[in-house]
Amino acid sequence: MTDKRLKDRVALVTGGAQGIGKAIAARFAAEGATVIIADIDEATASATAAEIGAAAALHADVASDASVAALADEVKARFGRCEILVNNAAILDMTGISTMTMAHYRHVLDINQDGAVRMTLAMLPLIKQSGQGRRIVNIASIMGVRGQRDSIPYSAAKGAIVNFTRALAADVGADGITVNALAPGFINTRMALLPDGTGHEHDTDWFKDIYLKYGRILLGHAGTPEDIAGPAFFLCSDDARYVTGQILLVDGGVSATF
Repeated sequence: MTDKRLKDRVALVTGGAQGIGKAIAARFAAEGATVIIADIDEATASATAAEIGAAAALHADVASDASVAALADEVKARFGRCEILVNNAAILDMTGISTMTMAHYRHVLDINQDGAVRMTLAMLPLIKQSGQGRRIVNIASIMGVRGQRDSIPYSAAKGAIVNFTRALAADVGADGITVNALAPGFINTRMALLPDGTGHEHDTDWFKDIYLKYGRILLGHAGTPEDIAGPAFFLCSDDARYVTGQILLVDGGVSATF
């Protein structure tokens, strides 16, 4: 049972069909928000919407100007407002400099970095004219604030999201809109599956040795999508009305051992 603290607010979550996006959408719906799931995977988005009681599942390719513009038009036509935008849609990529091409680099950034900018540009006019509690939350990553081998496109994009968040907060603060980012650590989602399909990275010997045996994750385990949904709800609640331009690392304490 919740207090329905997001009642009377419309929330749009990109990449909301599964993983972290789904957990955030479910928490917002439980808190009384009218939730719109925007995802490139329409079938999974529709199933998720039915499961969590979301108001709508809409197609969105965040790498496409036309798709994002069409989404913004549909949200305005159907709901008339949008108080909360969560820029979550992204792809995981583990590519190092020795194998990376510029075409590949641009592809990853077009989704993981430009996607959030593109969506914000399209939705901001509607957010500005909407009701109370106007919030933008970007999903970054601890890989956006530290270095890791074989992660150049992903880390570069998430690092850009970190400073996009700060700069956007400065631009829209006078409009009463807060902008913050969450930087998840190791979270048990489909993105954590090994490329060969043998399991999650959290089950590997190297992960257990580095992050668990030697205490790099202070809480001793990987997180869950719901561990990100709680902080996302906080940032969109009235309790966070004076919080903006911040990057909250939700990583079980990994960043304390950097």
